Amino acid sequence: MLPFQNFPYQIVLGSASPRRKELLAALGFEFQVMHKEIDESYPLSMPREGVPEYLANLKSMAYSDAELPENYLLITADTMVLLDNKPFQKPVDREQAVRSLYALSGQTHKVITGMCLRSKPKRHSFSVVSKVTFRVFSLEEIEYYVDNYKPYDKAGAYGIQEWIGYVGIEAVEGSFYNVVGLPTQRLYRELAEF
Repeated sequence: MLPFQNFPYQIVLGSASPRRKELLAALGFEFQVMHKEIDESYPLSMPREGVPEYLANLKSMAYSDAELPENYLLITADTMVLLDNKPFQKPVDREQAVRSLYALSGQTHKVITGMCLRSKPKRHSFSVVSKVTFRVFSLEEIEYYVDNYKPYDKAGAYGIQEWIGYVGIEAVEGSFYNVVGLPTQRLYRELAEF
């Protein structure tokens, strides 16, 4: 029997990301979506690899206990791209997107997704790390991608499932879906144990 045939929770995804919605649905879950904008600042003294999990917890705690009925399980997540410990956030404009991809070109960077699972009596969080190696891009390729795909809602200014991923990724170490935005294999396992 599958572990979720008698799953006792109504799942709520606390994210507006279309990619996270798509991946959670692909795992076979029925869920509803709730989304709150929060201040995503974090202590500058915090080790960068811990930031996504910290932010996933912050997003979770934006919902009061009153907003989560007894049988609800809230899932929140945050993804960060790191190169040499420098975070690459969602770009604010074309220039920043081009700059980010130029910096990632020919390099291996980390993609870290922090996740928080929370019901009324229980909260559990974890992080998943993948490594992505890009070949060297020409400026024309970077500009073509940014102008045609407008990756302004993506950490690191790229979507691995888009053109830049098809032509530019030499290797992925770890979960591919983590780079898309949801570490599906680990999430499935964690939900089964929750």
